[in-house]
Amino acid sequence: MPDPTTPAMLTDTRREALSSSLAQVNRLVLGKETAVTMSFVALLADGHILIEDLPGLGKTTLAHAIAATVGLDFQRVQFTSDLLPSDVIGVSVYEGSARRFEFHGGPVFTNVLLADEINRAPPRTQSALLEAMAEQQVTVDGTTHALPDPFFVIATQNPVDLSGTYPLPDSQLDRFLLRLTLGYPDRDAERALLSGSDRRTLIAETVPRLGADDLLALRQAVTAIHASPALIDYVQALMGRSRQHPGVRVGLSPRAGLALLRATRAFALLQGRDHALPDDVQTLFPLIASHRLVAEADASSDGLAASILQAVPVD
Repeated sequence: MPDPTTPAMLTDTRREALSSSLAQVNRLVLGKETAVTMSFVALLADGHILIEDLPGLGKTTLAHAIAATVGLDFQRVQFTSDLLPSDVIGVSVYEGSARRFEFHGGPVFTNVLLADEINRAPPRTQSALLEAMAEQQVTVDGTTHALPDPFFVIATQNPVDLSGTYPLPDSQLDRFLLRLTLGYPDRDAERALLSGSDRRTLIAETVPRLGADDLLALRQAVTAIHASPALIDYVQALMGRSRQHPGVRVGLSPRAGLALLRATRAFALLQGRDHALPDDVQTLFPLIASHRLVAEADASSDGLAASILQAVPVD
């Protein structure tokens, strides 16, 4: 009997739910179709997203819209300069009646975690998410606690040249599958925002289109998307070129290559295909590579990603 989670055999109900989820988020976040699509790529690829842009451009609205649409448990943490790691992951409290310490989980124990303005917290607090994002677990006082499945982090950050921000360390950036920017809305989208209903009200009235079982089935289908040996050769060539580029001080790791393949498969699924294409890789490479590349002092990581793509031909 065929596996019902392979791309060709996904139920019509789940295909329709995925399509309607994309459409619903696009109605809530106007004029940001590419960012919405890439957010779903990360969701389906079992990754996390970092949304970086100026305040007031819809970063938090996008996170809320996704959380409301997928219909999973949701927690929001506002990162500030006085936030402690225990405020995120939880703390052990002595219970007098039981005469022992009991662990009380923090907001990280959820399906969808919005880490809002993550770079306004100092590095010690940022590091509270390292184990959670990489291993889907947290360790407190020598005891490991599993996080819910699925677990999806949507982090927002302001540009590092704004006051009151701390740059994310490389190890933290590497936990994010994709880094997105939103930019200003176009004229039509901004007009609709100004003359339409309040976004918070619309999100509060949102009906979930997906559930945990749907999402896990879609993630399983992503793993079945075919990536040909030639496509894997292309990904490997991009990784190799990143380590040899004169403007790059630290190139992409094998983990970045695995992330690129996962995202490529998820993007192909969203396009209704059962196989990944080099065009998918080229679309996703800048979003996956730019925040992982460590550039020389006079180089831009965004420009380097584009340069690496241009330097590696598609056979």
